[in-house]
Amino acid sequence: MKVKFFATFREFTNRKEEDITAPSDIWALLCDLSKRYGAAFEAKLISPDGSEIHCDTIILVNGRNIHHLDGKETKLKETDLVSLFPVVAGG
Repeated sequence: MKVKFFATFREFTNRKEEDITAPSDIWALLCDLSKRYGAAFEAKLISPDGSEIHCDTIILVNGRNIHHLDGKETKLKETDLVSLFPVVAGG
């Protein structure tokens, strides 16, 4: 499975993308990535109480927002492409 990092997520990981073995679902992926990249990365990815995806994070699986799938319980497979984006605002 491929994970692509954008904007601030790329800054935390120092990479554009990473090939990993697919975990069971999005939540397992986020927990794995948080362990790899540390507390600052986790703070941008997971809510302060540790129970939800941070509201400032957009996650796509094969180009589809997980809010239109099964949220953090969206199942993953080896052929998936997961993209992580921070919410961006500007004028």
